Amino acid sequence: MRVVTAAEMNRMDQRATEEYGIPSLLLMENAGIEVAKQVTKLLGGTCEGKSILILCGKGSNGGDGFVVARHLLNKGADVKLFLLAPERDVRGDALTNLTIYKRMGGKIYALMDQKDLNALRMGLLSTHLVVDAIYGTGFSGTVPKLITRAIEMLNELALPTLAVDVPSGLEVNTGKISNICLKATMTVTFGLPKLGLLLEPGASVAGKLVVVDISIPRDLLDNPLLTRRLLTSKVCKSWLRQRDPEAHKGNFGHLLIMGGSNGMAGAITLTVQGALRSGTGKTTVAVPEGIASYVIPQVSEAMSLSLSAPQGRLEASALEGKSFDSFTSFVVGPGLGRYGEAALFLQEFLEKTKGPVVIDADALMALEGNIESLAAAQGPLVLTPHPGEMARLTGLTIEEIQQNRLQVVTHFAKDWGVTIALKGARTLIATAEGELFINPTGNPGMATAGSGDVLAGVLGSLLAQGYSPAQGAALAVYVHGLAGDIAVELYGHKAMKAGDIVASLPAAWKRIEED
Repeated sequence: MRVVTAAEMNRMDQRATEEYGIPSLLLMENAGIEVAKQVTKLLGGTCEGKSILILCGKGSNGGDGFVVARHLLNKGADVKLFLLAPERDVRGDALTNLTIYKRMGGKIYALMDQKDLNALRMGLLSTHLVVDAIYGTGFSGTVPKLITRAIEMLNELALPTLAVDVPSGLEVNTGKISNICLKATMTVTFGLPKLGLLLEPGASVAGKLVVVDISIPRDLLDNPLLTRRLLTSKVCKSWLRQRDPEAHKGNFGHLLIMGGSNGMAGAITLTVQGALRSGTGKTTVAVPEGIASYVIPQVSEAMSLSLSAPQGRLEASALEGKSFDSFTSFVVGPGLGRYGEAALFLQEFLEKTKGPVVIDADALMALEGNIESLAAAQGPLVLTPHPGEMARLTGLTIEEIQQNRLQVVTHFAKDWGVTIALKGARTLIATAEGELFINPTGNPGMATAGSGDVLAGVLGSLLAQGYSPAQGAALAVYVHGLAGDIAVELYGHKAMKAGDIVASLPAAWKRIEED
């Protein structure tokens, strides 16, 4: 599913009218009908006798709210519509729908000054559900004082609240919150999901996101020039490759996972386990000889390569005389350790490998101040940093990274010619070609040591099987998060550990295949 900015969505609306002849009034009508349907669902299937309070601005979002009010009146609801602007300021399609609502006997309450807040407060006391149609996708800046107080009142009462297109106070292009934002139970958005509804903190205030069809032509919605996509189970399933009944292990690649050091054997073990649960034909783990006796028994299905490491960690000398031509993909970094020669080791490794390489964990740390060593790679690279590692790669602060995740990840991918997955809430995957994928799966229970190591193994496995870096990274992040979501259902957020994600990978893969 494509993801759009406000300007991109507005242009689609315009083209639907100008090129296809779909009246804008019809688009507004369809939007209001779909919202009214979702209101009915939230109220248990009927609006009859229910009290619904609708807050409307003067623009198109308010116009959608007027349509909602009219349809809810017809369903037998007690509608209390508060208008946050003078009626004389309502124009165009919004005015048409306001006029129809009034002719049907709909009541309008003004919310224009401090005394009107008392009427709102009284109205809320007997309300079953609130509809927010104050601001639409064009909002920016700060919410005025009076509307701020109204939103504060709504947030304090925590009534079931449905936001029309976007919660009021949210910057739809960035996901950033103004001085205040309405906290929605559900957001019903039109045509395609807007960027700010998928990025934090916007994703949290939007509640459950429902994308509805309002009759915008499909070829506008699926325009390949829109390079941002929301990952869904349907998208991921379309990427999965069916296995030939006569296939053998040689058909599904050979992954080499390299890392580990004294005291850090668990990380690479989890990486191998993630790979083994993701379809690799063959997997080999290469570790310092000092920890081989610990790692190998825990990953009995993998082959092993024990490397000389007198200091208990891998150095460039361990690669001398080694050929990696038989491997189809690589993961380097889990448990590698942080030490002076790590950068040289990584550069030597990249020079010796020809297939796609996942650079993870301590290998990312080795790039700090040595980012130019990425040029040594003979094959495509996929980087999987968390915000702290991304800060070291870019020289930015973690706060700067988190405030501008999308811009940072897209620019880095283009500048260095890599695919990069910036981990965290709503992991972002960016490619050198300008594609961006937004991942909706995952939960706070995955904020535990080893979770990222599992992801690296899943990703390396997919690359070994021949998935492109973009598809492999996107698919790996989605299924990894889905496995975490399955695990949290069993163990809760506090008790989850990385091994639970590994154990849930089979169910996650199966869920995607059967969706």
